[in-house]
Amino acid sequence: MNLKGKWRVGRVVLLTILIIAVGMVGFGCVKGLAPIGWSGGTVSGGTLFVGSNEGRLVALNLSDESRLWSEPLKQVSQGGIFGCSPAMGGGCGAGSAGVAIYGTPVVYGELVYIAGYNGKIYAYNTEGLALRWVYPREDYLEPFVGGLVAADGKLYIGSENGKVYALDTATGDNLWEFQTGDKIWGTLAVYGDTLYIGSFDKKLYALNTADGSKKWEFAAEGSIIATPLVYNDVVYIGSFDRHMYALNAFDGSLKWKFMGENWFWAEPVVVNEVIYAPCLDGNVYALKVATGAKLNGYALESPVSSRPVVVDDSVIIATRKGVIYSLATGAGEIVQLADFEQDIDGPLTAYEGIVFIHTQDISLQRINAINGAILRPVSLKSQN
Repeated sequence: MNLKGKWRVGRVVLLTILIIAVGMVGFGCVKGLAPIGWSGGTVSGGTLFVGSNEGRLVALNLSDESRLWSEPLKQVSQGGIFGCSPAMGGGCGAGSAGVAIYGTPVVYGELVYIAGYNGKIYAYNTEGLALRWVYPREDYLEPFVGGLVAADGKLYIGSENGKVYALDTATGDNLWEFQTGDKIWGTLAVYGDTLYIGSFDKKLYALNTADGSKKWEFAAEGSIIATPLVYNDVVYIGSFDRHMYALNAFDGSLKWKFMGENWFWAEPVVVNEVIYAPCLDGNVYALKVATGAKLNGYALESPVSSRPVVVDDSVIIATRKGVIYSLATGAGEIVQLADFEQDIDGPLTAYEGIVFIHTQDISLQRINAINGAILRPVSLKSQN
């Protein structure tokens, strides 16, 4: 099949994915279709925190595999054209899943924070998961799809209403807001005193962390959903216009751009001055960080929307179809580690050589990335 034909087929496949995603994130649910989330994990103090598909924050002690579960994220029943609303977290009717959690939890000091698809942000004690505060206190915002970022006493997040929020990490008080031109699905990146966030309005924004004032904006030709990667004063960001962009972090000027055969959704990683950029065309592109010159392309036969992780000098990658690969960056060789035969959309987590993959059966799959051993999965299902 020629390039034009492959692009046409890939576009149809990814359009289907986006329609499903929009159906889940934009409307809550349609005739029983409910979002189930794809939260990644965060490790702090020997504990992994992850949002489960039951709508709970789960704390997994990595030394003995003991687990704690928060109370379910609260749903509120409201009417709507589809019989449910975003504030319901996507659950429709009795027996539905809990509030979907797409963003990865973040730990800052003694608190762990998580945002729900119900438009609420929750702060818990890292020890015991006692609830400390909720934002907003009353009512619900539009759904949160991206994750939270914490720095210098502030908590940052983008919402589907197109706003960026800055909250006080200790109290949850609103410090400032910034309005973009369309919904935000991605997670922000913080670099010094600057926030970087993409929007469905096809722009990447650089905001002052102190007050949310805009420093600059960069206009792409497609929506920007990926999380920006900032490395050595350069912002790397993928777009639905099929480009990976490298921008000057201080003024947004274009350094280079690279075109794939489909959308860039996942955040890339950098190893030894090479950027590894997963694409929804089923490839992972190895590009020179300085120039964007293509060094290699690894065809994985399935879209990659999950952020990879780096273990030693290997990049661990998950495709949407559930196949896990290890790419040895030095030798340029890629090998298959496992096939879980389940959709994987959320980011991977690595800790001490073990890679954790959150699958839709409410489990954490585990692989030893050093020797390739597949370890026993850990259930995230609560006991009540």
